[in-house]
Amino acid sequence: MLASVARFVNDHTSDEGRPRLAELIPSAIGLTGDDLHIDALITLRCATIALPVVAADRQRVLAVSVLVCETVLAQLDGRRWDSISPDSERVLGAVPQARQWADRFTSNLRPRLAAFRRQAAPHAVRFAVEGAAHALIPDPEVMLRRMLVESIDICAAWTGKAASGVGVDDAAWAEACRLTVAGDGG
Repeated sequence: MLASVARFVNDHTSDEGRPRLAELIPSAIGLTGDDLHIDALITLRCATIALPVVAADRQRVLAVSVLVCETVLAQLDGRRWDSISPDSERVLGAVPQARQWADRFTSNLRPRLAAFRRQAAPHAVRFAVEGAAHALIPDPEVMLRRMLVESIDICAAWTGKAASGVGVDDAAWAEACRLTVAGDGG
């Protein structure tokens, strides 16, 4: 899921903003894991970051995404299926109409874990990134980068890898970033 977030964020970031994303590459190298918690938490984080700022027509979909992620996490943790984290409650509380609609839509929905990983999670992440990228906010790229940074943090926490473990020479990395921008005509 981390790779999907990185791709989607990169695709919606300007050429001028890409060097700020490139800085994150060393911290993402080697962060992989099969635990479905990672997919659910990354998807949930992207949805909760985007939900308050996306256009109204996207809020319903993201509110459903939040509730589905919470249901998946409850299944994985052996909790009641309708238990919701305080952060999700807070974000959903900011969009009461979308929350109400999502509650009705998901009232009898029990997601299959394999389908969540294969279909729902990647679509929700893409929808969150696209919604944030097109939001009428001063600098959507700050929000996109935040999605990627927090996704890296989630993955690092769940894999037990605080850093990539790959040694990167700061001067060489800065030069590579400079050349990437220069190669793009920037």
